[in-house]
Amino acid sequence: MDENGMLKRAFEGEQFLFEDNIYVSLTYDELDSTKAMGRVRSPKAGAVVLFAGCTRDTFQSKAVTHLAYSTYAPLALRTLLSVAKGVQSKHGLVAIAITHRLGRVDISEESVLIAVSAAHRKAAWEAGEECLEHVKDQVEIWKEEWFEDGGVWRSNRDGRAGVPVVGS
Repeated sequence: MDENGMLKRAFEGEQFLFEDNIYVSLTYDELDSTKAMGRVRSPKAGAVVLFAGCTRDTFQSKAVTHLAYSTYAPLALRTLLSVAKGVQSKHGLVAIAITHRLGRVDISEESVLIAVSAAHRKAAWEAGEECLEHVKDQVEIWKEEWFEDGGVWRSNRDGRAGVPVVGS
């Protein structure tokens, strides 16, 4: 935290890796769905699917105030790229883009955008869902879930037990 109680940013703007119609990135800034879809549009694609993961206001009947995500960016970017390559190959995607937000993410704001394009819609739908599950399961991004009475470190998967955040 800085002197104003704000989370320190490890970097400004967007850190990204890009190769062969695969784009993965991390940012502390608000996410842009139009930009995400633009990264995967192609004349070869008959379908573009966009998934936006948002911060909801409750978890197990408890009021959530916000989420906060942290990572070691070089490692998370390499893992995001590996996930994207695997999903692109398996589903024959034209392109795939994954952007994950870091730092504080307030209620109703997006924490992750996954955009995929494919020749046909079925491959795009299935790829988007599979990509999200792999991102939550494999990528080294850690989530703090904040409630009115304090925060809990939680794996980036729904429902797994959390560990209270100690200190601020």
